[in-house]
Amino acid sequence: MEEVEEWMSPRKRFLSAMFSGRVDRRAVGSATSVATIEQMEKTGAYFPEAHTDAKKMAKLSAAAYEILGYDCIMPYFSVWIEADALGAEVDWGTEEKMPDGTKTVFNDPEEVTIPEDFLERKATRAVLDAIEILKKEYGDYVAIVGKVMGPWTLAYHVWGVKNTLMNVRLNPDKLHRFLDALMPVTVEFGKAQIEAGIDVLMLADHATGDLVSGKTYKEFLFERHRKLTRELKVPMVLHICGDTLDRMDYIAQTGFDCFHFDSKVDAFKAKDVCGKRISLMGNINNPQTLLYGTPEDVEKEADYAARAGVEILAPECAIPTRVKDENLKAIVRVARRYPGVG
Repeated sequence: MEEVEEWMSPRKRFLSAMFSGRVDRRAVGSATSVATIEQMEKTGAYFPEAHTDAKKMAKLSAAAYEILGYDCIMPYFSVWIEADALGAEVDWGTEEKMPDGTKTVFNDPEEVTIPEDFLERKATRAVLDAIEILKKEYGDYVAIVGKVMGPWTLAYHVWGVKNTLMNVRLNPDKLHRFLDALMPVTVEFGKAQIEAGIDVLMLADHATGDLVSGKTYKEFLFERHRKLTRELKVPMVLHICGDTLDRMDYIAQTGFDCFHFDSKVDAFKAKDVCGKRISLMGNINNPQTLLYGTPEDVEKEADYAARAGVEILAPECAIPTRVKDENLKAIVRVARRYPGVG
């Protein structure tokens, strides 16, 4: 296939694709981390410092556009920024290991409080400052994507995964109260990123298909997600890992503009469920295809997603940092062969 003529800026292409609109060629971007060891070596900005240093965060995240040729830049690499600001003990990891929490913060929803300096804690401030740096440098040419954790992910981080999942049935009222108590965290950090200059906000809420049923999503998150899309007045992406086909109909009704989905969901089936109600992003496998496959393997998967009508081609989730840049660039080569789907 010949390459499609490009006439849009990356930002215009990405934003139009977010709404299944007219684009020159298929968009490429990610609402999750695409940082690699190769990019760290090329930019001089390394993990773990890039998780909490605004200048390094901005420099490394900009590699998504400068090195890979993606249409957006997303500077929040991990999922632990808010939890750290709420008092969690966070191991910020290494060049290859993403951050992880080491301690439960709250045992009861009534204990949840947002510190007065929540937005000035080292990690949260780094994200906001990095967004401002990127906005000044890339202006209206490249899309800047922010990221917040949803109440379900925050419950995992400050109450514990086991507690959250067990109380779906043992004490659903307590879980509802925890989720309600954590909603303001998502809203406050989201609004701060909007003010800092993001074009799009991604909500990561890890009610994964492996651990949480579609019924549980409907019971605990559907209405809360609808509320968040109405309160955070910016184009929004929802990210949930795993096989989420059983909740895609609900997700398409929440008000999110785009759903970042896993390779465990067949792209054609996802499009059948979602139609034009919500755009799709992602679907290219991380642990096998991107990490261990060849560029040709990546192109094959990206081509499948493109033929299915996925509006924004992307990895399915935050990539392992040992993924080769050449594999990530292979997605762009496929995108350049396909016109938009609007």
